[in-house]
Amino acid sequence: MTDQETMAVYAEAADEYADRFALTKNADQDADLFAFLSDVPNGGHVLDLGCGPGQWAARLRDEGLTVEATDASPEMVDLAKANYGLDAKLATFEDLADEVHYDGVWANFSLLHAPRADFPRHLKRIQRALRPGGCLSIGMKIGSGENRDHLGRFYAYYSEDELRALLTEAGFNVTRSRIGNGKGLAGSDDTFVVMTAHV
Repeated sequence: MTDQETMAVYAEAADEYADRFALTKNADQDADLFAFLSDVPNGGHVLDLGCGPGQWAARLRDEGLTVEATDASPEMVDLAKANYGLDAKLATFEDLADEVHYDGVWANFSLLHAPRADFPRHLKRIQRALRPGGCLSIGMKIGSGENRDHLGRFYAYYSEDELRALLTEAGFNVTRSRIGNGKGLAGSDDTFVVMTAHV
């Protein structure tokens, strides 16, 4: 179920979020993108799951991929359409019902808003949606338990080993892991992990 308090924060801060994060360059995230691109066939079909304002979906499209972009926030979907010309769709993680459909799924700091109890089911949905050999790039914050930031957004946290184990249990083989630090909308300096995994 989508957390309404989190959605309300993004509804209010959508433009600020896009200005601060979608329009800036992040060399480390470029490395994550290129790792994903190297594992997806040329012209492949990918899903940006939780696309936010659309900057990564646009990058994937500009690299020649066929991109579907979804987000649970109507405001973010509107920004993705307006700023990047994407045919973004309003959808939650639970709405992912495709099977053997995508060459890749880009889940860049979106699933961290899903409750820990629901997370294994989301991973299985992604695993089923990918074609054999398909690639998942997933970014999550490192920590333990669940909490809200001072803006009111819900987060679930995982250790690097825990995330790797959950991906393995869902049928993935983790091939890359990167730890980093960065400041998000709330301004806190958070440690995160980005993993690339395959079915």
